[in-house]
Amino acid sequence: MEATKKEQLIVSVSPHVRSDETTSRIMWTVSIALMPAMLAGVYFFGLKGLFITALCIISCMASEWWYLRMVGKKPVVGDGSAFLTGLLLGMNMPASLWSFSPFTVHVPVIASFVAMVITKQLFGGLGFNVFNPALIGRAFALLSWPKAMTIWNEPAVAFFAMDAKTSATPLGILKEEGVARLIEVFGDKMNLYVHLLTGNRAGSIGEVSAIAILIGGLFLLYKKYITWHIPVSFLASAAVMAYVFGGKDPATGKMILMAGDPVIHLLSGGMMLGAWFMATDYVTSPSVRNGQILFGIGCGILTMIIRLKGGFPEGVMFAILIMNCFAPLIDRSFKAKVFGAVKQEKAKENK
Repeated sequence: MEATKKEQLIVSVSPHVRSDETTSRIMWTVSIALMPAMLAGVYFFGLKGLFITALCIISCMASEWWYLRMVGKKPVVGDGSAFLTGLLLGMNMPASLWSFSPFTVHVPVIASFVAMVITKQLFGGLGFNVFNPALIGRAFALLSWPKAMTIWNEPAVAFFAMDAKTSATPLGILKEEGVARLIEVFGDKMNLYVHLLTGNRAGSIGEVSAIAILIGGLFLLYKKYITWHIPVSFLASAAVMAYVFGGKDPATGKMILMAGDPVIHLLSGGMMLGAWFMATDYVTSPSVRNGQILFGIGCGILTMIIRLKGGFPEGVMFAILIMNCFAPLIDRSFKAKVFGAVKQEKAKENK
């Protein structure tokens, strides 16, 4: 009997999702999941935060469209990948970049070009990039314009406020002056936790509100677009490292084992945004579950090593990019065993 419907083998690049979901739908859903954190950033930093993020989105989409036209390919910017990269890149930028004195608006534009053209398209396009494009764009901006990328605005809960005071981030204070000074700045430890959770602190546009990021991350978990393996292993390993090695004697500055505060580290900087939205990128993270746990543990450990011992107060970006290099190797190491393959090889040898 002839089949009424032809069987087709569809070969495509990652991300591979065994469901009726399309790549476009996944990209737009992840963008929607980022909206609570994005809106929190706009609430605390005003129009500056909105303008910087919009500039990154437009620049990413324009860069991809221009490159595809230059190489004679049909521009496809409606799949949501360029929009999502621009959104993540904008959320990882300081709101202070929206300034014409000194002129720093070019920074997100160039970073967007590096993210889309160099990191994504020159590697073959969606599914072939080794590194997370948004993080490479931010890393390029940080290394090229370190001063502009490390000027942080104080939260100004006024949507139309365009002028803002500069301030150090909680991680910056923690790195330079210690936890005692950080608690003193915020009044007491509980008040510090509340500010870190809600987002009323200096930092990048989309990283400040831990609770808003958590809402979006749990939504993706509910929709089964991500699994718990990377976020939980990332945060758990970072918490253990912070607790064991993060304590210091305020008088001598020497390390005190088992005296660190993991809550401060988990809620500060880009830890939450990185764990839920950057490290879980389908293309640049392992696809095997056990491999994802190892990937997350590596990210958490590297983040804390950089934070505690490195020259930068933050380490999430560098940790994820380093682990991106190992993602293919991790997948190969944890790949499922093919049953019967050994017997077939032995049978061939005996012939």
